[in-house]
Amino acid sequence: MSPSAIVLAGAGMAGAILGGLPIAAAAAVGAAVWAARVAIGIPRGPKRARVNPNALNDPWRSRVREALSAQQHFDETVRRMQSGPLRERLASVGDRLADGVQECWRIACQGNNMLVAYWQLDVKSIQMDLAQLQAERKASTGDTDHAASLDRAIEAVKSQLVSAERIRSVAEDASDRLRVLDAQLDEAVARAVELSVKADDVGDISPLTNDVDSLVGELESLRQGLEETQGTPGAAGAAAS
Repeated sequence: MSPSAIVLAGAGMAGAILGGLPIAAAAAVGAAVWAARVAIGIPRGPKRARVNPNALNDPWRSRVREALSAQQHFDETVRRMQSGPLRERLASVGDRLADGVQECWRIACQGNNMLVAYWQLDVKSIQMDLAQLQAERKASTGDTDHAASLDRAIEAVKSQLVSAERIRSVAEDASDRLRVLDAQLDEAVARAVELSVKADDVGDISPLTNDVDSLVGELESLRQGLEETQGTPGAAGAAAS
């Protein structure tokens, strides 16, 4: 009922009357114009990002490929079913599963960014620097200023190693959790295949629907946790890829 839709509908109806159409036909034209304007104004859902496993390093590439494979298997199962309520219900589950694959992609992008950051820190070089500083500190005698300077340098290098270990630990934990969630996606697909041939009623699909919703919720939580750790939006990794 926006003003622009009403104005367009009135203009369409007036134009039809001036063109010689009867009032009933003109009203139909006005209604069609209004419907078109409303359709254009309906908010669209968020566009799904293009998933590209090849843009990632392992293990994240493998995690995304596993999720994509599960989604493709699910979609193929639905396509093979006969038209009807059961197929429609499973298709809606497939839409939710696609949301899960998007979450998997965003998690993998975050994890890949953390992996690259860890590589860039060059932990081996930092460890060598620390060993050298500690050797110098042990050999230093008499010069308290020099010793204090070495102590500060040692603490700074140790701090770098702590940061690197934290990044590595978070990334490994996320990868392990995502591996489990990918396995649960495969399990959901296996159940969908079974339901596609055995289900007698749409109610039989409800447990699967609930489990997929729960699974997607876990993926969302994992992604949000990584975002908080990195302090960056989840789409950053995808955009960079």
